[in-house]
Amino acid sequence: MAGALGLAGLGWGAFEAGWARFRVLDVAVHGLPRELDGIRVAHLSDFHLGVPSAGRHAVERGVEWVAERKPDLVCVTGDLVSRPRGTPLLERLLDRLGSPFVVLGNHDHALSRDPFSQPVAFDSLQTGRLLRDESVEVEVRGVLVEVAGVDPLSWIARQGSGFPDSDAPFRLLLCHFPHVLDHAPPGRWHLILAGHLHAGQITVPYGRRRLMLAHPRGRYAQGIYRRAGTTMHVSPGLGTTFVPFRFFARPEATELVLRYEEPWKATA
Repeated sequence: MAGALGLAGLGWGAFEAGWARFRVLDVAVHGLPRELDGIRVAHLSDFHLGVPSAGRHAVERGVEWVAERKPDLVCVTGDLVSRPRGTPLLERLLDRLGSPFVVLGNHDHALSRDPFSQPVAFDSLQTGRLLRDESVEVEVRGVLVEVAGVDPLSWIARQGSGFPDSDAPFRLLLCHFPHVLDHAPPGRWHLILAGHLHAGQITVPYGRRRLMLAHPRGRYAQGIYRRAGTTMHVSPGLGTTFVPFRFFARPEATELVLRYEEPWKATA
């Protein structure tokens, strides 16, 4: 009986790893320019390509869903590959997304507890804009938008990455690590996109909560968080790491529909 239950559990975990959810979220953003009310931002994360996992199926379906919806901006927040052999597929998927903004994660440098990870040399990408402690400005609906990206090596070295002030009416930061929210200067960023925790990947539900076995003290597992005028979305990710399973932590591709909210004002 125990063996049968164990096999059933493994079967479910493998199934859930490929059972992608596609979610559209309305997200209020302090100080969003009114011209950008309703702008659609696709957020993908944690592909972990190059290792055997049903997560590859979730990634491919998530990318196809985003490509069909044609959002205003597409952002990918790190852990793109776990082994170099995943790089050709990554390039094909990024090409399908058009011109996404991309940052790397710790697994892209094999900086993890996963013994199956191997470092990948990313100096640039054939498709998409790789941001490594740099920012660019793009125009969306006639409004100037700053998109900045944190490199994981600088984050690991100093728990943050500084960017000069910007006059762009809308400012977006991409960082693989969600704890960047704790270090962001108040009001510097309107929106932060992060990943990393896979919504726990292996979790145990209790009541209305879930215990994340790999990150039991993780505060930013998935969803929307707010601090000092900044809104952050943490993606559950699409791939898997260490083991090719997910339990009560479905992979997800997310489209954020940004909504205007009154500008944030610091209180004394």
